[in-house]
Amino acid sequence: QVQLVESGGGLVQPGGSLRLSCVVSGGKLEDYAIAWLRQAPGKEREGLSCISSEGFPQYTANSVKGRFAISRDTTQNTVYLQMNNLKPDDTAVYYCAADVWCGRPFNSFEDWGQGTQVTVSS
Repeated sequence: QVQLVESGGGLVQPGGSLRLSCVVSGGKLEDYAIAWLRQAPGKEREGLSCISSEGFPQYTANSVKGRFAISRDTTQNTVYLQMNNLKPDDTAVYYCAADVWCGRPFNSFEDWGQGTQVTVSS
């Protein structure tokens, strides 16, 4: 079991960018797949992207393809979600989650962070 802490959320104008961070403790990134998900008010949680324990992006949702990118820094034990060209529909609480591989349903991942709010509004 690992602990995850997200940060980097905030208020941004449409077309702007944010980079979310997910700091992992209690284990090494090389042993875990990390996924980013989001949940908007009144909507189901949506899986956005996942990076494997080997460091390869495994999935990107169509809704964010070409705008969001997942990456990691093993020296910082941190996974990032770079979000560009943000839209009001991207407003949600963003979560990172850990499990052994990206092939599992993201909503079933074992360990979760507390989430960070992203609001896209002019």
